[in-house]
Amino acid sequence: MVKLLLEITDLAVEVNNKEILSDVDLYIGKGETHVLLGPNGAGKSTLFMTLLGFPKYKVTRGEIIFKSKDVTQLSTTDRVRMGMGVSFQNPPAIRGVKLGDLLKIEHGEGEEPELSHEMMDLVTKLKFDENFLERDVNLGFSGGEVKRSEILQLLAQEPDFIMFDEPDSGVDIENVELLAEEINTLLDKDKKPGMREKSGLLITHLGYILNFVGADTAHVLMDGKIACSGNPNEIIEDIRKEGFKGCVECCGIH
Repeated sequence: MVKLLLEITDLAVEVNNKEILSDVDLYIGKGETHVLLGPNGAGKSTLFMTLLGFPKYKVTRGEIIFKSKDVTQLSTTDRVRMGMGVSFQNPPAIRGVKLGDLLKIEHGEGEEPELSHEMMDLVTKLKFDENFLERDVNLGFSGGEVKRSEILQLLAQEPDFIMFDEPDSGVDIENVELLAEEINTLLDKDKKPGMREKSGLLITHLGYILNFVGADTAHVLMDGKIACSGNPNEIIEDIRKEGFKGCVECCGIH
């Protein structure tokens, strides 16, 4: 039996006094990768921000259990320390903070003058050079550079549960394949299923990233609720044929 890493039960969330999520139940086992699909405005990013504990996203009902501990009221810092990580779709630029310095902090090398050989190998693998490490985080980065930087930071952090917010949006096929390779590394895809320790939740609009990253279960979020869950290939194929309106008809959403 798979041990649950993340349990979301009867979750309802308000933003600026408006309910965005309601009655959300989601269970992700240790070593599992789930994908979250849904039209724009369905609440996908709200769920991510809530899981991270951003104060703007107010939980009005339900609970979030991570590693068997209720984290519903914990701060973002505490959740990250427990092993949560995220790759944002549009992360902010951070003036005055060099990428190299941020990587040293995330990898526990804050007092070291240089990045470790291990991290430098990852820097090279993700097609950055030493000069790039001197740039302010995300300032003037291209779309592909932002995505690669986010994955590089996660590789430094080594979280146990990772959320990816549309890692395949706005990047070319070469970058998608490169990102997917490192996402697979982050999610222990090089190990046998029973040996995987890391879990993930990917938001994707069209499911392109799933050509390169295998998912165990797909969920469709509609109007702030999980409309259906099941085989990722079947659900994505239905969405590609009929759009999300097919999910409305299938699940009887009104």
